Amino acid sequence: MDRYFNAAQISLAGRTFIQAEKLAGQYFGLAHGEWREPRYDVKTLAFLEKHEVREGAFAHLCKYEYGRDPGPEDGRLHFYRICLHDDRILDAVDRAHSFIRISPLLLYIAAHELVHVIRFYRGEGNFDAPEDEKSGEEEKVHRITRNLLKPVTDADLNLVMDCFSNRHQIGEMMQ
Repeated sequence: MDRYFNAAQISLAGRTFIQAEKLAGQYFGLAHGEWREPRYDVKTLAFLEKHEVREGAFAHLCKYEYGRDPGPEDGRLHFYRICLHDDRILDAVDRAHSFIRISPLLLYIAAHELVHVIRFYRGEGNFDAPEDEKSGEEEKVHRITRNLLKPVTDADLNLVMDCFSNRHQIGEMMQ
């Protein structure tokens, strides 16, 4: 049975993505207006299309392409959807019996996914990389995410980073 975020948790997720966007902007040196360039949105499980639901991760990215005319790659625009899996996030918090709090877990997930979006937008990572290369991208993103979050690290966030390090899957990418 799927579990969904309640209204307070959806609001928390929204605030968390705003915080993560600010931290990512500072880390990558993005001006405030530059966040319009990497096109993305965030949806929770209740609002995902069937093909956007994946097993095994707290969140993942979907990539969509659109443009006026089918044709060369440079005429196409990319749009990323960050798909949150409420049920897995809530289950992880429940299983951790108050050790893992939802707010720092959501902050780590949000920062992690935004690092992917920025890297793909800038061409520093390849969304369409072969499977054997994706683990290298994940390692880079984990490292960057940890560095990005250093200014706001506290005991709760440190626990999340320890528990959900490279040994655990934060997100996946799919087209």
